[in-house]
Amino acid sequence: MSLRAACRLATLGFEQVYDYMPGKADWLARGLPVEGDRKPVRRVKDVVRDDVVRATLDEPVGHVRGRVEQSPYGFALVVADGGTLLGRLRKHALEADPDATSEQAMEPGPSTVRLDTVASELAQRLRQRNLKTATATDPEGRLARVVRLADLDR
Repeated sequence: MSLRAACRLATLGFEQVYDYMPGKADWLARGLPVEGDRKPVRRVKDVVRDDVVRATLDEPVGHVRGRVEQSPYGFALVVADGGTLLGRLRKHALEADPDATSEQAMEPGPSTVRLDTVASELAQRLRQRNLKTATATDPEGRLARVVRLADLDR
């Protein structure tokens, strides 16, 4: 089980959760440096942005809305204390009850990509799904950053 899933279960009151042991794939997924003779390939780690709005589980949606209105995105990401990504607040949730907590309004477990994802492959997937952004996390599910299709295409 990933740390993100384990963290979410812990926030819901579960006491016995387990994590996995990292390996080579884990190293690559973190976007850490590698050596070799292969021609370098542009990856998500090369184009991520750190300007997305983050919200906590107990934060009222009304508090988050103003920050999102000032951001280049129409959503916020809900994270735990350690930075683990738990959910996304889309526009419709941000326009709903301002007193609801982020936890009550969030879309849990949003899709993510790893930092070692090939940029051109992600750009193709985003275009096929008519999406403009993707969320990148590390192998433990901690929010790394956001990737914009416009940045992938540059």
